Amino acid sequence: MDVYVNLKKVGRNVMLAICDSELLGKTLREGKIVFHVKEEFYNGGCVTVEEAVDMIENSTIVNMVGKCCVEQAIARGYVHPEAVLNIEGVPHAQIVKL
Repeated sequence: MDVYVNLKKVGRNVMLAICDSELLGKTLREGKIVFHVKEEFYNGGCVTVEEAVDMIENSTIVNMVGKCCVEQAIARGYVHPEAVLNIEGVPHAQIVKL
């Protein structure tokens, strides 16, 4: 499966945003949470989910949304399953490496 990624250098950090391709441009709502999967934040190009998860290794901040990318990050040990927030049934996870 393909996902959208956006890799940016922010100060001394490397920030990676990943979203499953079908979510780009959508808005997820659950209770008081309104989560916009904005093109300007997530769309830096399209890659395979495997390539995207490989990019986590060299990133200090990661923001990911979507079943495919979050499940791959869990499978590779980057994200603990209990740290995943579901918004409208869609998994969202963040990683911050100190």
